[in-house]
Amino acid sequence: MRGKSGIRGGSRRGKRAVLRARSAGRTAPKRTVGSPAKSNARGIRSPSMTEAEWQARVDLAACYRLIAHYDMDDLFATHISARVPGGDEHFLLNQRGMLFSQVTASSLVKVDLSGKVIFPKGALINEAGYVIHSAVHGARPDVKCVIHTHTVAGMAVSAMKEGLLPLCQKSMRFHGRLAYHDFEGKATNLDERSRLVRDLGMHNTMILRNHGLLTCGATVVQTFKRMHALEKSCKTQLAALATGRPIDILSENLLEYTASQFDHDDVPSATRPSGWESLLEMLDRIDPSYRE
Repeated sequence: MRGKSGIRGGSRRGKRAVLRARSAGRTAPKRTVGSPAKSNARGIRSPSMTEAEWQARVDLAACYRLIAHYDMDDLFATHISARVPGGDEHFLLNQRGMLFSQVTASSLVKVDLSGKVIFPKGALINEAGYVIHSAVHGARPDVKCVIHTHTVAGMAVSAMKEGLLPLCQKSMRFHGRLAYHDFEGKATNLDERSRLVRDLGMHNTMILRNHGLLTCGATVVQTFKRMHALEKSCKTQLAALATGRPIDILSENLLEYTASQFDHDDVPSATRPSGWESLLEMLDRIDPSYRE
């Protein structure tokens, strides 16, 4: 006679054993959502790597995961870089062909400003990523991190002649503090680096016309928060323009005053923390493998 389990006869202990065996056979190995395959996402930590470099790698890997989490990635395209602490002019970049959700601290590639891969030997990087990021790191010693994205909202605003409009408080922070760089085709020509640097100047935010967005800063979290704000500003602009209703542009004095308020708030303090630890805690709950 069959019981509810569908197993004929036998003791209850035997039935439970069979059920456990069947369940084990049907259940796929558990895998955290977004965790990368070991074969291509985990690199090798060099024995000579300093703790400062490792921390820079962990923070940069976290930034890649955050950009993916907030839907600002583009498969294998776009890049985030971070300067390696120390006297050498080296910076970290993602491996070519690796999704942002797969990036780990050890998988990041260390390159110099000439494009030579320092570690790990033989690793591949995106050519356009090298051109854009080496240009900024080479010209701006104050910049420790650079983020470049191809979001739908960012690309849409980059195609508008008027660029980013100060339509809301979030976009007002960029008033008079936003650079523009004209499109020259795919960023694979080394000649373009001088014009990227010229157009960026001392700004920390730039729209690459008909291309996408770029932010940079003294820390990874500062650069990420700028990109998060710039992305939301672009989304807000598209939403406002889509209504077809008249747009209210505030006075120059009020726009500049608001932007200067954000300048003051941009530097973390005891009373205004950066929030980086909270972002890392969120990532650790989702998938802590970025730390590997």
